[in-house]
Order: sequence, then structure tokens, then C-alpha cells
Amino acid sequence: MPMKITLAQAMGTCFGVQDAIDMALDPDFKDRLTVVGQLVHNPQTTARLRANGVRIVERDQIDQIATEAVMITAHGASDATKQMLRDRGLMVYDATCPLVIRLHKLARFLERQGYFPVVIGEASHVEVRGVVGNLHSAAVVHDESDLAQLAGHARIGVVSQTTNRLEKVQMLVALIRSLPWVEDVRFIDTICEPVKERQQAIQSLLAQDIDLGIVIGGHNSANTRKLSELIADRAIETHLIEGPDELRSEWFVGKRHVGITAGTSTPQDVIEAVHAVVRHYADQPTARV
Repeated sequence: MPMKITLAQAMGTCFGVQDAIDMALDPDFKDRLTVVGQLVHNPQTTARLRANGVRIVERDQIDQIATEAVMITAHGASDATKQMLRDRGLMVYDATCPLVIRLHKLARFLERQGYFPVVIGEASHVEVRGVVGNLHSAAVVHDESDLAQLAGHARIGVVSQTTNRLEKVQMLVALIRSLPWVEDVRFIDTICEPVKERQQAIQSLLAQDIDLGIVIGGHNSANTRKLSELIADRAIETHLIEGPDELRSEWFVGKRHVGITAGTSTPQDVIEAVHAVVRHYADQPTARV
């Protein structure tokens, strides 16, 4: 029987990522724009930006900016970072995703309401660093071991990194509510809708009894890693790849049904290229052994 291939119903570049890419590739910015950090966590997009004359520096390399214009990435940044760039005489363009802006606003809202802000996410992630940088005091919770940071805080306001898995966030919120010193917890769901849609599409793939998952996206993309985890958690062989050159023919030997998905920073042409190679492997006799 031929190996079946199913594409997730929702996958690939979201509107926030596409808006940031379109802004950076505006012809008016040709050879005069520096992006502070990776505009999006995708290697093909980064290469395309460089090919179009966009310079990229990390946040600890701001002294190296030699263009008149700089751009904040889709992941956002703190107000202090933006002001520091303006103070250097740079023209600052903000490509922060609207849903990340919403996260920033809601975290500050909870703080103003007297809650101790908690961000569920990865402390080292650029998005989380930007959110925390706008708060007077906050805690970042990645797993249960981080809950001790909340000692002494009776009123806690919780938001989430936009790329989290909903069930993990709900589990951590429940644990926060159960802490003996906590009297009031206000949770605002800030996981972005495109991420939720892609996670829900994974559930549809799993319901179709796939026995191999191919997840396309940057190895440093948080939302892409979460998609890979959703499949791997079901004890299904899963491979996270950045492009078709990383596919291996032996993965497909004896497989009945391959599910393909992609993170919110993955361009459509990369998805199509991977799909074409997978179709090629599906047509090989060894894939049906």
C-alpha cells in the first residue's frame, strides 16, 4: 500500500511574521536597515533578508549598527531598548507582532491592577525578555521548579509567551492557584491564535493515525519546537527540519502515514519543497517495505 501523506490544515507563516518580513523587505530600506536580532526565527528568511541588503546584529552588538534605520523584530522588545536606540539617533521601526504587543499591554495592565506579574515561558526567549523588561518586578515560570519565585505574593497575574502549549500553561496556572499562600490568581490567555490553530491541526493529524511526523521550521523557533513535542509526546517518530536537505530516506521505510506541519515562521516555498521530497520518497519501493 502506498505511503499516505497528510498536510496539517493550518501551518506555516502567520500574519504577524509576514507583516514583519514585508516591512523589512520594503525597497525603501534597501542597504540602509539593520534588524536587532533575528526578525523571525527562520534560516531561509534570514538569508533572504541578508541577500536584500538587510543587516542583522544581536542585541549585545548595538554599537556595531552602521545604518540610519533599525527595526525591532516580530518578537518585540522593551520600551527601554527602543528608547536606547532612539537616543543613539537611530530611526526605529517596530515590526512587533500585534499579538505580542497585546501580551505587553496585558502584562502591564495586571501589574497596574496590583497583581504580581508572572510570565509563563522561557526566560531566555527574546519575547519574554521584552515583556519582563517593561515591568517593575516579575517572575518567569517555565516549569514547576520555578514556582518558588512566587513565595510571598498573594495576588498573582498570569500571562503566557505567545508560542506556548495551551495545556502546559493551564497546568501551571492550576499549580499556581494551589499554592498555599496565593489568595487571588488572574490568568489572561495570551497564546496567539495562529499558534493555537497549528496546535489544533496537530491533533487532527494524530487522530488520523500518522506514524511519522515531519515538522518544518527553525531549530531555534519556540513555536516549531512545541509542534514537534506535541507529536513526539504520543510516542510517534518525529523529525524537526529546517528544509528538504535535512530529510533522510530511511525515515520513511515501512511507514504508512506521514503527517507534515510547519511553524508560524516557515515560508510556504520551504513547505512545498519539503512536501515534494517526501512525495518522492513515498513513490520509492523501499518506503513500502
